[in-house]
Amino acid sequence: MIDVYCPARRFADPHALARDLAAAVMRWEKVPPLPLFRQNTAAFVHEMPAAAIANVDGESDHVRVQVLTPVGVLDREKQLGVVQELTQLVARAAGDPTLADRTWVLITESPDGGWGIGGHANTGADIAAAARAQLAKLGKPPS
Repeated sequence: MIDVYCPARRFADPHALARDLAAAVMRWEKVPPLPLFRQNTAAFVHEMPAAAIANVDGESDHVRVQVLTPVGVLDREKQLGVVQELTQLVARAAGDPTLADRTWVLITESPDGGWGIGGHANTGADIAAAARAQLAKLGKPPS
């Protein structure tokens, strides 16, 4: 899951940004493009009044991107890649390359059993089993 907090009207097309961010996280997680992952990797753009955002100097032209992943999915290389790509996507979507310097990306790991889909709190093993089941239905061996 990806949550983007930004000043209102910062992005001309928040829906496209949400889609691009979700696709990028899925790529970095290196999960197969199964419905399980495609339909449950999502981004939410929360537009806020500029007056609701401030750094110590009172500036409000900042964007915060919070990425929530199951525990252990992103090793250090993937963390670096996710932060870099999401920052670039945000700046590009805003049409402002300088926004990269004011974009904060936070990566949070959900504890095992803390990832709920379909009313069930899934462990990593639960998610892996669901992915294997979908691969089997598609006639594809797990990688």
